[in-house]
Amino acid sequence: MTLFGDEHVRRYRETGGEVGHDWEGTQALILSTTGRKSGEQRDNALIYGRNGDDLLVVASKGGADVPPAWYLNLQADPHAEVQVRDEVYKVRARDATDEEKPALWAEMVTHWPAYDEYQTKTERPIPVVVLERA
Repeated sequence: MTLFGDEHVRRYRETGGEVGHDWEGTQALILSTTGRKSGEQRDNALIYGRNGDDLLVVASKGGADVPPAWYLNLQADPHAEVQVRDEVYKVRARDATDEEKPALWAEMVTHWPAYDEYQTKTERPIPVVVLERA
């Protein structure tokens, strides 16, 4: 779920996540992808979880029938960058496998329970994206 706009992303970056990391009882990171059409950097604040050393994000778009643009960007180029608080590093994105997804979905629902509701709004399987440090 994308949390907020450009101004909030800017403040997150400027404050090393002091403003924006903690949000509505959960936590957010900044995901920077390369626009699949524009080739420009696209930044999104997203709720995240962890699975060991990997970060997890959910491509829900609030249960829309189409995935969010950041997810389509990752499908075109899985190399991205994340900022978690003041730490910035490169990642490689992949969808959770069918075997991994139930446990990772359950983990993400602990961070944002509405993900279960979002899945009921659409027939598309909402992906859990695993961000592995590159």
